Amino acid sequence: MAIVRVSGPLAPMALERLAGALPAPRTLHLKDLFDPETNEALDQGLVLWFPGPKSFTGEDVAEFHIHGGRATVASVLEALGKIDGLRPAEPGEFTRRAFENGRMDLAQVEGLADLIDAETTLQRKQALRQMEGGLSDLVRAWRKKLIGLAALVAADIDFPDEDDVPGGLTAKARPGIAELKTELKAQLETGEKARRLRLGLEVAILGAPNVGKSSLLNALVGREAAIVSSQAGTTRDIVEVHMDLSGYPVTLADTAGLRETVEEIESEGIRRALARAEQADLRLMVFDAGTWPKTDPATKAAAQEGDIILLNKAEDLQGKSFPKSEWGAPLPVSAKTGLGLGELEQRLASEVVERAGISETPAITRMRHRKALEDAIKALQRAENSQEAELCGEDLRLAARALERLLGKVDVEDLLDVIFSEFCIGK
Repeated sequence: MAIVRVSGPLAPMALERLAGALPAPRTLHLKDLFDPETNEALDQGLVLWFPGPKSFTGEDVAEFHIHGGRATVASVLEALGKIDGLRPAEPGEFTRRAFENGRMDLAQVEGLADLIDAETTLQRKQALRQMEGGLSDLVRAWRKKLIGLAALVAADIDFPDEDDVPGGLTAKARPGIAELKTELKAQLETGEKARRLRLGLEVAILGAPNVGKSSLLNALVGREAAIVSSQAGTTRDIVEVHMDLSGYPVTLADTAGLRETVEEIESEGIRRALARAEQADLRLMVFDAGTWPKTDPATKAAAQEGDIILLNKAEDLQGKSFPKSEWGAPLPVSAKTGLGLGELEQRLASEVVERAGISETPAITRMRHRKALEDAIKALQRAENSQEAELCGEDLRLAARALERLLGKVDVEDLLDVIFSEFCIGK
C-alpha cells in the first residue's frame, strides 16, 4: 500500500476531482479514483478527509490510500499534478507546516525526526516521549516559573511607591531564581545520557594483529561482518557494525592491529585505530590468553583505566587462573567456541546502561537543547547576583528567551531549513 497526502486549501478539490465527492470527515471510504482530465480509472482505494485545523498540518488534508505498485502511485501523482495549484511537497514540508501552524513545537518536531530514525526499542521510547510533548511540557513549566519571578521584579521596578505593593520584591525573587537554576543544571547533567542514547554508543576493539579482533566482532554480531584471516594485518581500515544491545544502539568498530611497522598503509590504519579509540565511549582491549600475563607492548601502551580487558583464544584454557592486570580483572573469551561471550555481552550492556541509561523523565537530546539550557542558566546566574532590579529583570527575560528558543518560538529561522530537510518526502 501507499499513502498520497495533499495539504492546503486545494485538498478538498483534489478529493472531489479524483474520487468524485468529498467524503465525511475522518472516516475511511472506499472509492474508485479517476484521472480528472481523461476520466481514466486509476485505482480503487481508501480516501480520508481531515478538515483543518484538526489535522496533522493544521490545514485541510486529504489522503489517498492506494495500491503500492510503482505504476499506480505514479499515475495518481500525475493526476494530482494536472490540478492547477498543486505541487510536490519538499522534504519535511508537512511537518514544517504543522510547526508553523502551531500543531507542534520544535522540540516535538525533533522528537518525530528521532522516532523516524529510531533503530532500537529504547530509542523509540525516548523519541516518542519527546514527540508527545514531554520535554516541551517541562520547558513550559520552567518558563511559567520564570514569568512569575519576572513579575515580582517588574513590580519592584514599576511600582516602588505604591502602598499595596510590598518593597524588596527583587530580593524575595532570588531564592526562586536559585532554585530554578539548580533545576536546570540537574537537567543538563542528566541530558548527556539521553543524547548518547539518541546517537548511540561507540565501542572500539583494539589489540595486536591476529589476536582475533575481527573474529570477536563477528561472534558478537552473529554474522561475518569483518574479513578473518590467519595472516596478520588483514584489517587495515576501520570496520563498523551496528547492533542492538539490550535495546541500546551500539556501533562496534574493528580496528587495525597495533604493532610497530614501517609499511605505509598499515601505519595509517594503526593511526586511525588509535584516533578512533580516543573517540570511543568504551574500548575492548584484546590480548592473547595463551601468553597472558605477558602482553604486546603496543596494546599495553594504548590500554587505560575503564577499558574492558579480554583474553581471546581461551577455548583450551578453561579452568586456568588468569592474574589481574593493572586495568582490572581480565575476561577470558573465545570467538571460536563462544566461551565467555554471554558474560561479555552482559558486561557491555551494563556499561552501556551506565553511560546511556534511559530515564522516564523528559530529557534534552540535542546540542541545541544543551546550548539553550546553558544560556538560560548563565542568565539566571547573573539575575541571582544582580543588585539592580532592572538588570535582574533583563536577565530573567533573557533566560525565558533561551527556553523559548528550545521550543522554536524565537530566533530559529536559520535552523528550520536544516531540521526539516532531514525528513523524508511526505512527512
